[in-house]
Amino acid sequence: MIALLGLNHKTAPVQVRERFAFDADAACQMLRALIAQNLAQEAILLSTCNRVELYIAGEELTHAPSSRLLQFLAQARSIDFNHQLAESFYFHTNVDALTHLFKVVSGLDSMALGETEILGQVKDAYDLALKNRFSGRRLNKAFQVAFRTAKFIRSQTDIQKGHTSIASVSVELAGKIFSGLKNCHVLVIGAGDTSEKTAKAILSRGASHLSITNRTLERSQALAKRLGGEAIEFSQWPQTAHNADIIISSTAAPGYVLTLPLIKEYMKSRSHHPLLLVDIAVPRDIDPAIDALENVYLYNIDDLQAIATESLRLREKQILLCRELIDKRVAEFLEAMKKDHEFRSTLLPLSGPDIHPSSHTDYAK
Repeated sequence: MIALLGLNHKTAPVQVRERFAFDADAACQMLRALIAQNLAQEAILLSTCNRVELYIAGEELTHAPSSRLLQFLAQARSIDFNHQLAESFYFHTNVDALTHLFKVVSGLDSMALGETEILGQVKDAYDLALKNRFSGRRLNKAFQVAFRTAKFIRSQTDIQKGHTSIASVSVELAGKIFSGLKNCHVLVIGAGDTSEKTAKAILSRGASHLSITNRTLERSQALAKRLGGEAIEFSQWPQTAHNADIIISSTAAPGYVLTLPLIKEYMKSRSHHPLLLVDIAVPRDIDPAIDALENVYLYNIDDLQAIATESLRLREKQILLCRELIDKRVAEFLEAMKKDHEFRSTLLPLSGPDIHPSSHTDYAK
């Protein structure tokens, strides 16, 4: 069978999601331990700004019900687990798990409906599991069909029209704070894929000056060269950031990159000019206390939902068509698997305890 345990932007705020976030090294360590403890034969972990989802497969998973997986996941992040946190998670098996996966890969479960970034993120998670042999025949087939389904949906529907990515939504937000981006100085902290897409979107709206900084200077320089921006040494950006009108931060730093004292000092020289801070990192890069400062507008990954909702209205008619396509592909996948002898015993319904831990269960580390 195939099962899924996860939480996302719909079920948990960023304050909860960031506690369960995994980087590549932590994901490998967790998946290795999961399989070693015989909680699953195969596993893939997807960890993004908006979701943390653990996909598992095995011939018998009744010995690894949702409650035990929850406990394992919490221990992997050194979290004292409780009933309230458990309510943020969902648990699906077989048809429901596959349908959810196909929706995620197709952008139907994203904050910005139809966004394309999630496809690359899922492929990265799959490649990591494949490279380390955490995934196997079941999950490999499921994810490969999901990727083909996502490509088909994007080519056969209008689900991508409008602002669909975190990058484009962030730029739309900037347009609501400033009358235009033409005279804006933009600082992007972090030179990853999301940062690059955000920088491209900003330039397309006419930003006059773009600065990019990253802990690895070579990456900043390479990105700045491609986009026509300026690369800044990571140790130097705090001395130059007071000139920025918009700061977009997306790093993997363990603590706040932009602190309250730092922004307070910046605002002294800005008179009444606004400062827009967009935090698209999980864990968050920007101290939420900054939001209380006058003329400072701080938005984190959850706040972008408001703009994404506007795009949602434009795509509502396409959702039903996409879901019909996904249901058809899931049914075809399951039918093919039933004809495969090795899969006949793996697609039976799971019987096990509910996802929520009982009051007497100890989830402390």
